[in-house]
Amino acid sequence: MTGVWLLLALVAAANGERLFIGDQVIRVNVQSKEQIQLLQALETQQDLELDFWLHPVSTELPVDIRVPRSSVSSVTELLSAHSVPYSVIIHDLQDLLDEEKAEMVENQMKERSTRSFNFGAYHSLETIYSWMDTLVAQHPKLVSKLEMGRSYEDRPMYVLKFSTGGDKRPAIWMDTGIHSREWVSQATGVWTANKIASDYGSDASLTSLLDTMDIYMLLLANPDGYAYTHSNDRMWRKTRSKNQGSVCRGVDPNRNWDAGFGGPGASMNPCSDSFHGPSAHSEVEVKNVVDLVTNHGNFKAFISVHAYSQLLMYPYGYTCKNVIHQPELDSVGRAAVQKLTSLHGTSYKVGSICNIIYQASGGSIDWSYDLGIKYSFAFELRDTGRYGFILPANQIVPTASETWMGLKHIMEHVRDHPY
Repeated sequence: MTGVWLLLALVAAANGERLFIGDQVIRVNVQSKEQIQLLQALETQQDLELDFWLHPVSTELPVDIRVPRSSVSSVTELLSAHSVPYSVIIHDLQDLLDEEKAEMVENQMKERSTRSFNFGAYHSLETIYSWMDTLVAQHPKLVSKLEMGRSYEDRPMYVLKFSTGGDKRPAIWMDTGIHSREWVSQATGVWTANKIASDYGSDASLTSLLDTMDIYMLLLANPDGYAYTHSNDRMWRKTRSKNQGSVCRGVDPNRNWDAGFGGPGASMNPCSDSFHGPSAHSEVEVKNVVDLVTNHGNFKAFISVHAYSQLLMYPYGYTCKNVIHQPELDSVGRAAVQKLTSLHGTSYKVGSICNIIYQASGGSIDWSYDLGIKYSFAFELRDTGRYGFILPANQIVPTASETWMGLKHIMEHVRDHPY
């Protein structure tokens, strides 16, 4: 396999694909406010080109940083000089990426020869869009594919609608892949869409839900970004829009919603991975969702799926004050996580965004909650940092199947508690 990886690396370099040879991911277990402040200062040093996978916010949470090869010695020496404990969790990021790419190539060959679709593999945007047509063809009375708009680079944005009839019935919204590098999110979305279609008619609870409610699934909430993670930069998180007056492209689509827009936890710097954009809903990918949800007017749940950290969160992110439905949302979340954990023993934490991770403004589930959609939740899927955004494909199906247990509980609660 080493020869295959080397060949892939050479092809990637020739295609202008960004390489991460020698880049390390280090984990810092901060022990004091001073150490948090040191890491926050590091975050602002653009010359080091650090990519914070988990940000420095509290002594209770680890900090994960992708450190380019050119900055490894500077960063590790600085941490050692200040007695900040750290460990290297990924020694060479490119090794993992080469392995991931080789697996994808091997899977593509298998899928072509067997004319099948492997739910335990990562796929390109084109393959996912093509598979959606297959799903609709297999379940024409239940599933339809709707174009909800176009992306910045003019890619279609498709939503799968699961419905047994009726117009603007009470509905559940679910999106995956708003941050393009979180590949297990999109893959979980694909598996889940197939599960819903396959189990309707045989799973009594799901069948009763779909007999009274609709489910909308946006599998690629950031299609331009996702395509870019396959063609140019596996670590790309944002949209691909051009920013006026800056050479840096893209906006963090989960800091772009009209919910505390431009507040703490979002950046004014276009080069930042958490850049909030020039104005709320400036990103067409966000605006497309806003338009569909508000025009529909009868969504009862809004669920957004991210990775990683193994969390189930509810509003708010833009403030640490409790929402009025906090006791119910917390109770639903804890019961959902209990179901999720029952499958493989995967542990999750539950809480509001602001209290469980950090204050983050302009997020989608804060917007949906403020719109009146009470059951607004965000998942952070596997893992807790061993692989981070490069979760091996052999964990897709276990991740998706355990997540389904939690999702299903939330959906059942929504069905049984109309408002």
